[in-house]
Amino acid sequence: PFATSPDGTRLYFECHGTGTPLLLLAGQASDHREWDGVRADFAAHHCVIMLDYRGTGQSDKPSAPSYSTRGFAQDAVAVMDQVGLERAHAYGVSMGGRVAQWLGIDHPQRLGALVLGATTPGNAYGMTRDPAITIAMQRGDWASLRHTLVSPEWSRSHPDFEQRMAAMDASPGPAFARRLHYQASEGHDSWQLLPSITAPTLVIHGSQDEINPTANGRLLAGRIPGAQLQLIDGARHSYFEEFRWVASPLVLKFLHRHPLPE
Repeated sequence: PFATSPDGTRLYFECHGTGTPLLLLAGQASDHREWDGVRADFAAHHCVIMLDYRGTGQSDKPSAPSYSTRGFAQDAVAVMDQVGLERAHAYGVSMGGRVAQWLGIDHPQRLGALVLGATTPGNAYGMTRDPAITIAMQRGDWASLRHTLVSPEWSRSHPDFEQRMAAMDASPGPAFARRLHYQASEGHDSWQLLPSITAPTLVIHGSQDEINPTANGRLLAGRIPGAQLQLIDGARHSYFEEFRWVASPLVLKFLHRHPLPE
C-alpha cells in the first residue's frame, strides 16, 4: 500500500496486527525494516503502522523539496489519512524520535501517547556526539559504528541481528537521499516548542548511547510537560534490540496506561 504526501510523494507503508493503532518511526535513512526485530512485540497488542520515509525503501525518492524532520511528520500524517486513522500512538527512535516530536507539536489532535527513544531536541540545545562518530555517520559508514548500536557480545550471540543489519547495509538507498536524511536529522530543532506538547510522553534512553548522548533524554524529559524518563542501564543506541525484554514491556505498559481519547 502507498499513501500520497501533500507534495505528491508516494509513501510505502505496512500494517501489522490489530487493536489500538501505533505508528512506529524508524531512524535516519532507515525504512520500516528497522523495526523487524521487535515488531511482533507491538503487533501482538496493537495495529502497528510502519512507513518508509521519502528517500528510503519503496517510497519515492525526490531530491526536492528539502527534507526535514517536520516534513517527515507531515508524511506520517498522510499515511494515517490513507489508513483512515483519526488518532494513533507514536513511537520513534533516533531521528524517528525527532519526527515524533513534531507530531506532538504540530498535530496534537492526531496523537495519543508519545514515546521518544534515543533521540534529541536538536544540536542547538542538545548534547552533541563525539566528532569521530559524526564523521562516520556523514560517510554512511554504519558498519564501523555497529559497536555504538549494541554491545559486541550481544551481537555475536544474535546472528539474526547482524543478518538484518547486513541486509539493510546492502540496500541503503541513493547517496543523495542519505545525505538529505542526515541534513534533516542534524537540522532538527524543536527546543522552543517542546513545552507545547500535551501528549503523555515517555522518554527512553540507553545509559551508554554514543550516537545521541544520554543527557539528551534528560533534556527532553525536562522540557516536555509531565514527561516520564526511563534510562536503561548498559544500553547503547539500539536499546530496543539488545534490551528488548526491558524496553518493549515498558512501552506497552505506558501505552496501556494512556488509551486513545474516545
